[in-house]
Amino acid sequence: MSTHHSPRSLALLIPLALAMFASIAAAAPRALPVGEVPADSRFGPLKNLDGYFPFKPSATPEEWKKRADYVRRQILVSQGLWPMPTRTPLKAVVHGKVDMGDYTIEKVYLESYPGHYVTGSLFRPAGDSLKHAAINGKRPGVISPHGHWGGGRFYDAGENNAKRLIAAGEEAFTAAARNHMQARSVGLARLGCVVFQYDMIGGDYADSIQIPQHRPGVRAHMNSDKPGQWGFFSPQADLRLQNMMGLQTYNSIAALDFVASLPEVDGKRLAATGASGGATQTFMIAVIDDRITTAFPAVMISTAMQGGCTCENAPYLRVNTGNIEFAALMAPRPLSMSAANDWTKEMMTKGFPELQQHYKMMGVPDHVECVPYLQYGHNYNYPSRQVMYKWFNTHLKLGHAQPQTERDFKFLARNDLTVWNEEHPKPTGEKAGEAHEKTLIKWMTDDRNKQLAELVPADEAGLSRYKYIIGGGWDVLVGRNIRPKSIEWELKNKADRQSHLEMTGLLHDRENGEQVPAVFLYPKEWNKKVVIWVDGQDGKASLFQNDGALRPDVRKILERGTSICAIDILHTGEVLKAGEKPPVKQTIKGYSDGKQPWMQFSGYTYGYNHSLFARRVGRRFA
Repeated sequence: MSTHHSPRSLALLIPLALAMFASIAAAAPRALPVGEVPADSRFGPLKNLDGYFPFKPSATPEEWKKRADYVRRQILVSQGLWPMPTRTPLKAVVHGKVDMGDYTIEKVYLESYPGHYVTGSLFRPAGDSLKHAAINGKRPGVISPHGHWGGGRFYDAGENNAKRLIAAGEEAFTAAARNHMQARSVGLARLGCVVFQYDMIGGDYADSIQIPQHRPGVRAHMNSDKPGQWGFFSPQADLRLQNMMGLQTYNSIAALDFVASLPEVDGKRLAATGASGGATQTFMIAVIDDRITTAFPAVMISTAMQGGCTCENAPYLRVNTGNIEFAALMAPRPLSMSAANDWTKEMMTKGFPELQQHYKMMGVPDHVECVPYLQYGHNYNYPSRQVMYKWFNTHLKLGHAQPQTERDFKFLARNDLTVWNEEHPKPTGEKAGEAHEKTLIKWMTDDRNKQLAELVPADEAGLSRYKYIIGGGWDVLVGRNIRPKSIEWELKNKADRQSHLEMTGLLHDRENGEQVPAVFLYPKEWNKKVVIWVDGQDGKASLFQNDGALRPDVRKILERGTSICAIDILHTGEVLKAGEKPPVKQTIKGYSDGKQPWMQFSGYTYGYNHSLFARRVGRRFA
């Protein structure tokens, strides 16, 4: 039998239903007067990448270790690297060697994931440059991501801009002014380092053409529940923590694996350096991979803007943390950085003093520095590079009395540097574009499913690993541990209902500024059992009928001697402001509702704020 309601009858039913719900809410006991809502920090505005991200140093190394383990795990979980994907052969191809006298340049492509290429230029010392940096025949290795300069390795500022930079004192030679990324790779090779300058994702950046755009963004046609049919930025990818930042970071790991595998490279002297978005990758690889012994991320780390690109954001990444704390994860390894007249301009008063305090606490106060060049805009220019050379000379043991002043070199353009030619053809067809993107993500999905299946415990050791991986992951997703001692109960009202006591009040988490209205129904003859009652719309009011009487199923629970604790989770019951409706989604203005498809990436919201689900679970009220 079916029932049909006309539009007119529905129009009459809706206000009737709303009135019924209102009467239920009115009949239910309240912790606070009508019209007053809990003083809860979770009512505050959502955070975004342009917020303020201070760092509070730990008091002791032991205290820091606990925090560092969690933040490092948070970074890995956010990028789909917990656990790490199954390592596969790099299949590195090195070709097209060009001898530049005191250094050589070669073309490289390798596979981070099966069939997915990381491309770049390999700079090695030659001639007089071979006199330095070698220890037992081995040389330091440096990986160098380029950041968001147009064209990446192929960047060319042009001769007019080069003249302007030289006149301003930012550069000394035309070649370096045209491409500062090439300049630092040449400079490091001349100091005796083996340098791999590799491409970021997207055809916008040199030879990384398999995913044509660096920020492809949300695309409706790439959403699918069918395995192998979804792409990045889809709900299916986001729910599996498959994102462009994770791919970029895993490419950095592959780049480091490649450099470390070279026979002339000393695996105990590995470093990373880059600027802007390249600095983000620099400190990301440095903090998750302790093979990096020192790093120089230029013009990125600050308490202000955290990185505006999809390759710098991922869900969960910066919830209750930020780039200063990420930098702190390097300690006690040496870390140097630069600041400029950009979002890093306040580093010397906001962020760097805390890093100095942190490194002092770790017993190595001279292992951190920040050099400000506030007279210059966003850059990795000649003065900054000279600071980096000096730092690496010391901490990579390059053997120079003092680093040589950077010298001129021959500028190489796109045609000189590209890894693809007739003998090494670029990926096309199913190996590029959205077909490749889907294939890549299917491999990630299949690999993760296999790993999860293998985690099912068969013994105590397996159970311990299961708890470490799965429990550690959930710990980040919810972001809150149960610590009952931190909860305080404030009784507001108490009534004797003959068969039971009714106690209404507030649960306080004062440490985090959170309050949860709750009611306890306590039978006169208690059987030592408790039911936690949670309703996603009406909260504790759902225990009652519209006349104020308990629901029959609630009465039955009490009659069995079982106590009931009902709470108003966030945006339910009396935690719902007057006239407010439970939120359907959380949005960051200018991003979640952004006009550009890449701006709609969920990482701009959930990279800085927990989901409504996690916020409702509560830090201490689970």
